[in-house]
Amino acid sequence: MAKLILLNKPFGVLSQFTDRGTQTARPTLSDHIDIPGVYPAGRLDRDSEGLMLLTDDGKLQARITDPKYKLPKTYLAQVEGEPQEESLEQLRRGVSLKDGQTMPAEVGRIAEPDLWPRDPPVRFRKSVPDCWLKLTIREGRNRQVRRMTAATGHPTLRLVRWSVGEWTLKGLQPGEWREVQI
Repeated sequence: MAKLILLNKPFGVLSQFTDRGTQTARPTLSDHIDIPGVYPAGRLDRDSEGLMLLTDDGKLQARITDPKYKLPKTYLAQVEGEPQEESLEQLRRGVSLKDGQTMPAEVGRIAEPDLWPRDPPVRFRKSVPDCWLKLTIREGRNRQVRRMTAATGHPTLRLVRWSVGEWTLKGLQPGEWREVQI
């Protein structure tokens, strides 16, 4: 039977098991998971937090990551400023980025979610308001949510992936994981 692991990847952790990028070792998935034979089904930037799926099943990994399946990925994004309806509509229509037009996102403003404190904390500026958005996308370009919000004039300050398809982060603290039946 295939294994599927849900991990709450902490901020600052690479979404791979080894770090070949620098002379100073950075935290990796191996600091949190010691299960042989599982591999990430997708990536999550080092400066993003939240749900990562890991599996030992190549077909399941392909179904999760292949854009043709358009698996929804939902993010909670703390953005700079207070986006008005016009900015949200831009995201809903799709945003023009350097690598082309994005697919439309489902997006709305939400109250500040009850999340764990980030370490290090997001830099707070009294003169610049911020707010939270819930965005669902069905593609997975490099740093896509960050680039989309920046294109509308609202750079992302904190980004937490909450769900991928039917799987959610609910009940997992940073660095915690659980295996689910599939």
